[in-house]
Amino acid sequence: MPDLLHDPVLGLGLAAFALLLLVLPLSFWALSGGSASSPVRLLVAAANLCLTAQLVLRWIDSGHFPISNLYESLCFLAWGCTLTQLVVERSWPSPLVAAAATPIGLGCVAFASFALPDRLQEASPLVPALRSSWLVMHVSVIMLSYAALLVGSLLSIAVLITDRGEALELRSSSIGSGGYRQARLNSDGPGAMASPLQLSSVSMSMVEQLDSLSYRTITVGFLLLSVGLVSGAVWANEAWGSWWSWDPKETWALICWLVYAAYLHTRLIRGWQGRRPALVAAAGLVVIVVCYIGVNLLGIGLHSYGWFFDS
Repeated sequence: MPDLLHDPVLGLGLAAFALLLLVLPLSFWALSGGSASSPVRLLVAAANLCLTAQLVLRWIDSGHFPISNLYESLCFLAWGCTLTQLVVERSWPSPLVAAAATPIGLGCVAFASFALPDRLQEASPLVPALRSSWLVMHVSVIMLSYAALLVGSLLSIAVLITDRGEALELRSSSIGSGGYRQARLNSDGPGAMASPLQLSSVSMSMVEQLDSLSYRTITVGFLLLSVGLVSGAVWANEAWGSWWSWDPKETWALICWLVYAAYLHTRLIRGWQGRRPALVAAAGLVVIVVCYIGVNLLGIGLHSYGWFFDS
């Protein structure tokens, strides 16, 4: 392993790994206590800053956006996952969010730092087709969409774990995800005729909070994925003269889009909530893993980072 003093990029990655490794047991400890933990959020924020510094240094050293190999891509995905986690926790400061979302960021950094061979960790020059202004736009949007979809899917899996079969209500809120305004008929009291409707703030259960947050996070990820697919098609036409070539990565990205489109369809059109859409989101997580890791490691297609098992 390279000397950490002479390789600050690797050192920052290992620092992020150590911080997220510490977050994991602390988040479950806070979950057992039933209250949010400020140290957990601070540690996740510190890990995100380490990943930010790592990507910036890699960008400066290589002279191009740090996405030339699987190591850089995984670090960028971990950065996106930790950022998404912080944004979601800002909406609902619950230890359950950290317990559900931290494993994906930790897994990305661990896989990048310890599982990949050295040749896949070293910065490499971009191939001519990637030397385009579309690189930052397309790849960053796609990776952020993966981060949002992964975190949203993990929150849906948390719904499957915590849901005990109670009936849920689809509730929209103008005051945040912590409550909703409910109108009910006021049939008694001296002001009943003058004010037939009474508005009251009602708290949402933990499962309803998770269901709402996973839905909102997946919606953002789906919109980003749609933008990423369109920008990728434009870039492909510019680079290779074809809008769509049915490359394995393109095919799996389309499958991913269709799965999450089905998820949103069940929520918006069919009115599903709770376990049934959560199962669709869990299937989407598997598709993302195949699309992102599986296709890359098989070394096939135009989007491959190389065959993992080559010597």
